[in-house]
Amino acid sequence: MHAPSHAFARPASGFTLVELLTAVALVGVLAAIALPAYNGYRERVRTRQCAEDVATMAAAIQRYADEHRDYPDSLSDVQFQARTDPWGQPYRYYNIAANGKGGARKDKALNPLNTDFDLYSVGPDGQTKSQISNKDSLDDVIRASNGAFIGTAADF
Repeated sequence: MHAPSHAFARPASGFTLVELLTAVALVGVLAAIALPAYNGYRERVRTRQCAEDVATMAAAIQRYADEHRDYPDSLSDVQFQARTDPWGQPYRYYNIAANGKGGARKDKALNPLNTDFDLYSVGPDGQTKSQISNKDSLDDVIRASNGAFIGTAADF
């Protein structure tokens, strides 16, 4: 008697549905872990770039002041009028020496951050208040202590 032909057939090769679903779930979990870490890294890079921009512009403003014995009225006087921060917002500049302390950025105790000029970015949220301890200002990239500090308002 002959055995049925299907008894000697090879098993089908490939993945089962359970194996495929497991692989897809594993890729999903890895992506869920990696994506926030990558986005956090990108924000740190943008913040670092913004701080470098602020330092570069502050140096140009100081050179202008050394040459003209006065701070510029606007960023256009130092060729930075069209520059935007990494989030697409224009940098903000305020000449304290010419305009007074009323429009200057202030710390938690309402003391001006600088005595010469303010230069800052409104940060990723695009929101800001004059007092840097306000929640809208914590992500701002600021110049404070007359240039001794450049970084996020939350770190000041």
